[in-house]
Amino acid sequence: MIKNQNKIEPAEDLIINYLPKIKNQKELATIKRVIAKKYAQAILLNSDILRTYSNLIKNKKILSLPNQELILRKRAIRTLSGIAPVAVLTKPYTCPGKCAYCPREKNVPVSYLSNEPAVMRAIRCNYNPYKQVTLRLKALESNGHHPEKIEIIVIGGTWSYLPEFYKFWYISECFRAANDFNINQKLLSNLDIESIKDKKTINFLVNKKIKDGPSLKLPLSVLKQKLLSEQKRNEKTQYKIIGLTLETRPDYINEKELQEMRFLGCTRVEMGVQAIDNNILKLNRRGHGIKEIILATKLLKQYGFKITYHIMPALPGSTPQKDLAMFKELFENEDYQPDQIKFYPTVVTKGSLLYRWYRAGKYQPYSDKELQELIINCKKIIPPYVRIIRLIRDIPSESIVAGNIITNLRQIMKNQGVDCNCIRCREAKEAFSTKGAVFKKIVYKSSGGTEYFLSFEHKQKKLLFGFCRLYINKTSPISPVIIRELHVYGELMPMGQGKKVQHRGLGKKLIAAAELIAKKEKCANIAIISGIGVRPYYRKMGYSLKNTYLIKKLYPTPKQ
Repeated sequence: MIKNQNKIEPAEDLIINYLPKIKNQKELATIKRVIAKKYAQAILLNSDILRTYSNLIKNKKILSLPNQELILRKRAIRTLSGIAPVAVLTKPYTCPGKCAYCPREKNVPVSYLSNEPAVMRAIRCNYNPYKQVTLRLKALESNGHHPEKIEIIVIGGTWSYLPEFYKFWYISECFRAANDFNINQKLLSNLDIESIKDKKTINFLVNKKIKDGPSLKLPLSVLKQKLLSEQKRNEKTQYKIIGLTLETRPDYINEKELQEMRFLGCTRVEMGVQAIDNNILKLNRRGHGIKEIILATKLLKQYGFKITYHIMPALPGSTPQKDLAMFKELFENEDYQPDQIKFYPTVVTKGSLLYRWYRAGKYQPYSDKELQELIINCKKIIPPYVRIIRLIRDIPSESIVAGNIITNLRQIMKNQGVDCNCIRCREAKEAFSTKGAVFKKIVYKSSGGTEYFLSFEHKQKKLLFGFCRLYINKTSPISPVIIRELHVYGELMPMGQGKKVQHRGLGKKLIAAAELIAKKEKCANIAIISGIGVRPYYRKMGYSLKNTYLIKKLYPTPKQ
């Protein structure tokens, strides 16, 4: 402990004299007000308290308080799924779509608004991917997270429509930012990212401290080599990109596009499906039908990608009854079967064709009650192998002319006792032990193949510790057996530190179970679609890199 209490700082006072007794964030907020009044100053930021807390531990003046550290962590839920999601936006490019519901704001990617949080961060960085990743990681670190296992989520419209040279440059810069972060976080140690709203200030501070990357004017062949070089670095760096998500349209998915996505390191694809009804899609000028959705889904699974569908309830031409029927069909019809769902209830925003329809009385959104009842009914029938990522898009209420403005639908439904069996509602999160875990297997038909959802779950509680998605399809151009996803839940733990749910061997057990199924199917080998930063993990289990996939022979090659 600090001996000279006369010179104690406000943050030190809170940590030493109050923090050990604080049980939750509500109590923390009360104590922060007490400290502010005591020292006649503004209320302390969690990032300032965490910085002081880390220094006190480093200087051996206090002992670590893991539970209290979690309370200090801002939005702790961000990394309780075992990864640190980092969303980045591409710069505004022309969109191939003419969708009725999409706003079109100047200097912002189509379908996005300049006051959305992710867009505001991107604008402050002038849409530069290196700056976006660096500053996002810095913000996560400042708020007590350990973002060493990163999923980059690239948003901003139709990725597949962007110029090829831009795509390779963009992803290369994302990897470079992760690889350089050890250096950059020291350079930016005194920079409070979230308090700076001015783009010029961000550019000045960041440009002054971090080095420039490759130019967009380089030949495509050189940009590809730069990407491969950064990917190789990322296999050994501290801050690893273990997943890469790209956002596109179903009608832009083909084998060439998927091969390029794999070269970039992509592991998951988000598709704007919106509805699985040709009449609704046509009325909303989507530009494709369900045939393209079905084909894109099949190709994605054959190449091993995880699939997220964007679903838009309340589109013109639909009704709550139609929306529920379409949602049921997503999991009754093997042509669909997405792994994840994002609900984006239709809202009216200025700058869209839908806004003109609404003003003319041609469109009326669902009431709050209708929308909530619809989502409740959808949650009741969601299969246990599907994750509902979002129930609402993060559009500020001031930009919504008509439609849902409730941003905490998930919490409201939880408080109402709404039961949901989706992955997100069963994740282990803060669990410290896997005691009571049992192995489970779900088998279902999917896009001409067979899907196995293998998991470790608590034998009594609704608690999911980890799972593996195994896809068997003899027509796959990669391998008849592909592990499309392996995920162990619980608080994100740095490699080699701690043993909560992560790092207890569940991943290896799930891989072993998948290999056993593949052997029973008499498959000669098994493939894994791996994020770049996870490659060393699979190599330790006998897998080797071949054409961007990790492959393992299950039977020895016959002697000639």
